[in-house]
Amino acid sequence: MSDARIQSDSINHLHKTLVWLKKNPCPYVAGPESTKKRASVALIAAEPADSIDSFFAQDWVKHGQAEILFIKRAARKGDRWTSHVALPGGRRDPQDKDDQHAAIREAVEEVGIDLSHRNCIAVGNLPQRLVTTSWGRVPLMVLCPYVFLVTRHDIPPLRLQPTEVASTHWVPIGSLLDPGQRTVHTEDVSNRLANQETGIKKWALAGMLGKMEFSAIQLLPTESLYCHESPTDDSSRHKSAPPRNVIKRLVNLTQSPTLPAPPQNQPLILWGLTLGVVADFLDLLPPHNALELWTYPTFTMPDVRLVIWLATYNFRENKRLQLESEIRSGPPAAAVEEGLDAVSLPDDERCNEVGMGGLSSGRSLRGYSFESAVGTMLEGYYACMRKGVTYALACRLFGMATIVALLWSRRSLPMTLARLVRRR
Repeated sequence: MSDARIQSDSINHLHKTLVWLKKNPCPYVAGPESTKKRASVALIAAEPADSIDSFFAQDWVKHGQAEILFIKRAARKGDRWTSHVALPGGRRDPQDKDDQHAAIREAVEEVGIDLSHRNCIAVGNLPQRLVTTSWGRVPLMVLCPYVFLVTRHDIPPLRLQPTEVASTHWVPIGSLLDPGQRTVHTEDVSNRLANQETGIKKWALAGMLGKMEFSAIQLLPTESLYCHESPTDDSSRHKSAPPRNVIKRLVNLTQSPTLPAPPQNQPLILWGLTLGVVADFLDLLPPHNALELWTYPTFTMPDVRLVIWLATYNFRENKRLQLESEIRSGPPAAAVEEGLDAVSLPDDERCNEVGMGGLSSGRSLRGYSFESAVGTMLEGYYACMRKGVTYALACRLFGMATIVALLWSRRSLPMTLARLVRRR
């Protein structure tokens, strides 16, 4: 099949997907009583009309290449999303009339792109999810993704907000579906396990477990724009006096007051929450294989990795069989992902809930809505993985105790024999 035919087919698939999204909005997800925060992100697709059908009927669209706009957040100390690849968006303000308006406002503020009706089509929304941290114990906010289609081929230059955005990148949708771009991302999650940012417990966990490994996609942008203005140029006006405590001074010497800007040639890695949003969208496109975007999360320490693999083997096999049976029989039951875990809920309580590194429930363009393969495979996985971590640490302690006992016995055995000889 020629490249032109493949490109034409991909545009047709995108056309059908966007029309389906327009006709099938996702339900509203209310946040828990403990947090009323809501945030919206904009998945902005463009081709380098007044309706989706009329837009795709244009010749320049039929032979174009659909792309998604990603941002790389500015490096900011203390920000849990510092330097992450993300979609334009942010928290909903009280003056925003709804979640979609928050996404439109944030897109203008962060990258200067106008998502109003005269420039684009508001296609619809993707599944909303409750974002949590500390392994699902602490809710942060409800994330509301919206899809927008830019209808102009002459998009005005983007205007980046230096304090929020370090760079922007237009990435072809086809490259996101390319298996060759699959990779992994390692993340220090010891602070989430210990529920604290510093301290001996965090260092001990980091030393014993290493880092956590998540599935990711390496982005190949066709066009990038970098913000050269530093968000900390005027930070000297707000510097506080140096601490009097000697220990705090030593700690400050080992820490940079501001995070350096990452190099422009550093690979762009899409992972975690943003990958979950993008996976929901990609699962609507053929070949509907969002499951291949990721592998089960694990840890980098070889022994911990092996024990987790053994501890979750039966679980993973059962999930594989469950997924195959659900594909044959029809839409499976929905689930909720709590933090990095998932549990089934009654019909009136179902919503999407994800942790900082988890993927969310998605849908496929097959005539009905259903939970994605990713949500099915992750349901209950982190409970098994936590048991695997416990087993791995117990095996380490047992091994260390055995080694100490052997060394002690080798040392004490000659002394015991010498005492017996003297007595005789």
